[in-house]
Amino acid sequence: MPDLQSLNALHKSLPHTEKMPVLFLGHGSPMNAIEENEFVWQFRKLGKELTKPKAILCISAHWETKGTKVTAMQNPPTIHDFGGFPQALFDVQYPAPGSPELAAATKKIITQTEVELDHHWGLDHGAWSVIKHMYPEADVPVIQMSLDHTKSPQYHYELAQQLESLRHKGVLIVGSGNVVHNLRRVAWNKLNDSYAWDWAQEANEQMKTFILDQNHDALIQYGKQGSSFALSIPTPEHYLPLLYILALQDKNEPVTLFNDQTVGGSISMMSLHIG
Repeated sequence: MPDLQSLNALHKSLPHTEKMPVLFLGHGSPMNAIEENEFVWQFRKLGKELTKPKAILCISAHWETKGTKVTAMQNPPTIHDFGGFPQALFDVQYPAPGSPELAAATKKIITQTEVELDHHWGLDHGAWSVIKHMYPEADVPVIQMSLDHTKSPQYHYELAQQLESLRHKGVLIVGSGNVVHNLRRVAWNKLNDSYAWDWAQEANEQMKTFILDQNHDALIQYGKQGSSFALSIPTPEHYLPLLYILALQDKNEPVTLFNDQTVGGSISMMSLHIG
């Protein structure tokens, strides 16, 4: 638990608000940033329905570090961390301001580890490709928190729990990844189709059951869930943001699933709205 001094500092920098929801967004291909499809329509709908946040803290699959970092610059750059896509995608800029105040508050409330204030990263496509649809005016401050690639799923889940007080400070916490993400098994001829390999469908359905039953232990221990999970999560970075969001769920807090489709055989777009 954060100490009294940290809580006082947080209270001063971020006034108390109604409790914010938390989101896990399946971001899929970077092309979703500029294409029109049912996934981005849902992101836009969500942005219109939610109480507008004072700031966003995003945990993206695309920022892995040794140790935990949060972006702390006033004007984070738009990072085009991909290759082989049309120039129109590289031309996209998402000039949302940062929030050094939220970065400092996040650093203070996390006692599990030392959090480094980062002035070099910015907003990668895991963040801006989805947030731009929710808040197209880029008028909500955004910071990112990195994923420590040296730590276990349990560690990430417990670290995320320390962010809970931010939900009462007008901060929308967003995890961005894909619960099923195996690029080596993509059916490229079906990339724009709602199509799933049997193992991807099996894992996706089992994950939904665990999520709706609030069986977080099974999801934390995804490595023990059999071959369909092993194929669906060959590396953890796209899956771990889900654990950050589940860790912030109160007991019996409602969860809504949306964009529940698998594309290209091996990329699930399933997304969650908790709260």
